[in-house]
Amino acid sequence: MSSATLWIAIGLLGQALFSARFLVQWLASEKARRSVIPHLFWYLSIGGGGVLLCYAIYRRDPVFIIGQASGLFIYTRNLVLIQRERRTALASREQAEQSS
Repeated sequence: MSSATLWIAIGLLGQALFSARFLVQWLASEKARRSVIPHLFWYLSIGGGGVLLCYAIYRRDPVFIIGQASGLFIYTRNLVLIQRERRTALASREQAEQSS
């Protein structure tokens, strides 16, 4: 397998991961019967975005690099906010249990 073919496969893998997030979001929303964004959506966004960023760097495409790099920041920030919310909820539950 040539280097160019390997990089095309890497790019396709990144695109597949990135696209899978929409399938995950759609299925979760159908199950909940309302629009939801599951945590897996953000992990697939980071995985796909990271692989696509590597591919963009290989291609030396500044537009693609900027787009994927900024997306990775946003996806990571969303996971940080989700973790913060979980910690706050857990601390509130523990405090309520101790008060009882």
